[in-house]
Amino acid sequence: MADPFIGEIRMFAASFAPLNWAFCDGQTINIEQNPALFSLFGTIYGGDGRNDFGVPNLQDRVPVGVGQGTGLTNRPIGQVGGGQYPYCHPDIESYPQPDCG
Repeated sequence: MADPFIGEIRMFAASFAPLNWAFCDGQTINIEQNPALFSLFGTIYGGDGRNDFGVPNLQDRVPVGVGQGTGLTNRPIGQVGGGQYPYCHPDIESYPQPDCG
């Protein structure tokens, strides 16, 4: 992977994380294992800040940029929110469809 930034999040379609990467699954990482990443994340995503720190949990989630767009509420870093919405498409008959009204 070409020169990633520390703390960068990339999509990766495999059942393993590439070497020196971690899944964004809410896990905690020992600070001594990655002090550079801890210096950026602190305890925003969990951990005790003495021994470990957390990474974001993006399981069943989509990352959203921080800040406040026109007509929107502010989104601070590390905020979790949203809901689950069924995907309804009339052309996908073989896929079990939720009740989309």
